[in-house]
Amino acid sequence: MLVQNFHRLCYRRTYIILGTLILVATYAILSSRQNDVSTYKKHNIAALQSEQSCLFPKLQLWHPELKAYSNKPTPLRCSESEENWVYTANGTFYISKNANAKHGSITCTYVPILRGKDDFQVTRADPIQPMLNGTRLVSDVFEAKCVGSDGSAQANILVGIAPNEKVQRRQRVVREGSPLGLDILMFGFDSVSRLAWMRNLPKSYTYFVKILGGVVLEGYNIVGDGTPQALLPMLTGKTEPELPEARRGFAGATTVDGHPWIWEDLKKLGYAIQWGEDGSQMGTFTYRMLGFKNQPVDHYMRTFYLAATGDFAKYHPKCLGSMSRHQNMMNWMRDFVEVYAKQRKFSFVFHSEYTHSGYSELKHADDDLKKFLEHLHTGGHLDQAILVLMSDHGARFQSVRNTEQGKYEERMPFFGIRLPTWFQEKYPDAASNLRTNAHRLVTPFDIHATFRDVIDFGGAGLGDLKQRGISLFKEIPKERSCDDAAIEPHWCACLSWSSVSSDDRNVREAALALVSTINNLTDSERAVCEELNLLEVSRAVKWTANDHLLRFRGSDYHGRIPDLGDKMNSSEFLFQVTVRTRPGDALYEGTVKYFVQRESYTISEREISRINKYGNQPHCVMERLPHLRPFCYCKKQRQ
Repeated sequence: MLVQNFHRLCYRRTYIILGTLILVATYAILSSRQNDVSTYKKHNIAALQSEQSCLFPKLQLWHPELKAYSNKPTPLRCSESEENWVYTANGTFYISKNANAKHGSITCTYVPILRGKDDFQVTRADPIQPMLNGTRLVSDVFEAKCVGSDGSAQANILVGIAPNEKVQRRQRVVREGSPLGLDILMFGFDSVSRLAWMRNLPKSYTYFVKILGGVVLEGYNIVGDGTPQALLPMLTGKTEPELPEARRGFAGATTVDGHPWIWEDLKKLGYAIQWGEDGSQMGTFTYRMLGFKNQPVDHYMRTFYLAATGDFAKYHPKCLGSMSRHQNMMNWMRDFVEVYAKQRKFSFVFHSEYTHSGYSELKHADDDLKKFLEHLHTGGHLDQAILVLMSDHGARFQSVRNTEQGKYEERMPFFGIRLPTWFQEKYPDAASNLRTNAHRLVTPFDIHATFRDVIDFGGAGLGDLKQRGISLFKEIPKERSCDDAAIEPHWCACLSWSSVSSDDRNVREAALALVSTINNLTDSERAVCEELNLLEVSRAVKWTANDHLLRFRGSDYHGRIPDLGDKMNSSEFLFQVTVRTRPGDALYEGTVKYFVQRESYTISEREISRINKYGNQPHCVMERLPHLRPFCYCKKQRQ
């Protein structure tokens, strides 16, 4: 009908009408972008309500509630220290020319530091003396003890990439044509939501999106509480309960060596593997778990942090001599991609020092991250690589989490992916699906499925809604819900919450059910752990099912016009309550399910989070039963 009408009009009138429409649409879009960072969701909200099951919260980049948390960080003082005499590049030991010029001829002793029998020990090998400038590294981690001819001395523990001939030979056994031939390069920061990344890393974010053409997943949703629940699904395709027991204090617990790590399959295809995170005390797989018995990857940063952390007190905060520790991690990744420039590779480097307890210091990394991305790009290291910038979750312990927007941001961490140009040209449908999926519900399980596609590419097309993990090279169905994606209601950012009075009878009952569940967790340790009592309900929200979901009955033949004639009512409600308990003044947040007909309340341990620090309160179970740390208030408290 529209086509026939257009044919009846003269060309001049057509151009006038089209021109007017374009101007109006352009004005509307530009005006809206001044008011809301989430322009996609704003302009497509009507379409999404009728077509897409998961509606993302429309969040402001600079919400008034969050202004108080955007502080200027304390300046780093690394540059106040004398320049480090020794540095590494491309697997090589170098003595600084500036140090030679200042202190005369410099002689260095190189002490190799090696991983011990497990994830908690290191050993030292025989020293090499002298270690000459320009010598290839013999170990990733080493101590350099140097003396200048003027009598000055400097000693530092450093990390680089010692070329591994065994790894380099690995590439020769690759069978032709099996994988996509893509490197996977990932760099992440702990506890950074998508919007927090944009607020605190604006220069590197703009470079990633505007210059590199990276795609940011606006609907990336966590599937559990904490870093392991983000990285295990990503790296193994499974949740922690689905994997062999590895928690300290549990019967039959073993190390995590036997988990189905994605890098084990990549090794078979000739990949060199790098994995590293900072902090020897807070390791993802060592804080609550038993860690690895054998070194899991070819280049492993834990050895460095075990050896060097004790020396950090002699430097300015967050520094390694004249270099920031975040720069040290970027340099380690840079050296890896250069040493294995001609070999397929997987690298994952994860930094937490700036963001585990706050956001302000993250700003320190912006310029260096931008320079790092520029180096990878101009050096050609991204020509055959999937580049990933990511976080595991948003803020968990910061006071920002107590705001409504903060709760959403916790569940929606930053995740960005950049594909090489040739891939986009060779597989346009897969690249297009990635861009479409930027606005769909995505989880760490989908990232794992994407890695699997790198190993054995299954083509583009539409993803299977029945699969928990869907490769981002396939279109994620718009009908996908949190239930389809194995996201528990507690973590689902698609849910619509409404505030409820803390005096509400159902809220009170839900809060008591939460405290009772916590007490059940510590019941076996009642001799040392206090029984907690409900002090107050500080916040309560109620989730009611999406009205469109309840009313939806079906669609017309073409699947475009929905029939919203159903009159279904909810038989279950979810209450998310924040409670304060005594003794100990602990704050807990939990999601309690209320069954209307039975008038009963249930809650799972996995849906309980402690949202303030417990310090030494659980000292009596701290090492013996680390899983009880958030829940136990020891009867005998340390002074």
